Amino acid sequence: MHKALREVLGSHVQQKGSLVDADKTRFDFTHNAPVTAQEITEIERRVNAEILANAATDASVMDLESAQKTGAMMLFGEKYGDTVRVLTIGSSKELCGGTHVARTGDIGLFTIVSEGGVAAGVRRIEAITGTNALAYTQGLESSLHGVAATLRTPPAEVQTRLGQMLDQVKALEKEIAQLKGKLASSQGDELVSQAVDVKGIQVLAARLEGADAKTLRETMDKLKDKLKTAAIVLAAGVTKDAPAKLKAAERVNVVAQQVGGKGGGKPDMAMAGGTDASGLPKALQSVQGWVAERI
Repeated sequence: MHKALREVLGSHVQQKGSLVDADKTRFDFTHNAPVTAQEITEIERRVNAEILANAATDASVMDLESAQKTGAMMLFGEKYGDTVRVLTIGSSKELCGGTHVARTGDIGLFTIVSEGGVAAGVRRIEAITGTNALAYTQGLESSLHGVAATLRTPPAEVQTRLGQMLDQVKALEKEIAQLKGKLASSQGDELVSQAVDVKGIQVLAARLEGADAKTLRETMDKLKDKLKTAAIVLAAGVTKDAPAKLKAAERVNVVAQQVGGKGGGKPDMAMAGGTDASGLPKALQSVQGWVAERI
């Protein structure tokens, strides 16, 4: 894997730490960018090609100078004794003291399961081999078949089908946004007639069923244009020329507190949320009195 990393990512790659146990191998190395999916695929391909070649491994003990002449990979900053162990495994040759397989084919299968950064300029790869790699691959295959069954499409066409579905979702979202805009416009026209004059201020408190925050804001803007000097509670807002005492943030909290919530915002526009919808009718009815007290 170290050799494959250097071939795919560049000769700057150097081992910075590793762990090998019964479940996985963890390998830290120098590299200044995330390893892409295409690069991971190529690294796996090169390692598995060495495994399939089933070449015999060789471990030779020799003096350091002789090891250097063989071209064996040495770790920068590592301290070596006069005598070292040179491991040849496939086309890779490194100084290494660990226990290894007799032939590359004994590894069985090599699969990278994760890649990420652990420090500035240092990346970490985790990989599995043998039966662990087989079980992991079969699990992914099972998940793919499950998704394919849900989408009612062959596994090989899952990506295409998902792309089509995402395009459909985007088109529907655009259509919904347009319909909500039309809804805001029509509701704005209907709500104007519900405004009540309170000491020269048009006061409107209304509930818009099924409207989201964006629709409420759009409806609020249309009502401001139509009612001019007004105090409006949909998601709390007042027109800019309404009296300074009618601060939207204060008013929205008066309403919000009655439905178990709170809110905030600017003097002429505020929004709130609550958890007790049953208190909303009474809360909206209180708006006229609140405005009357302040003008």
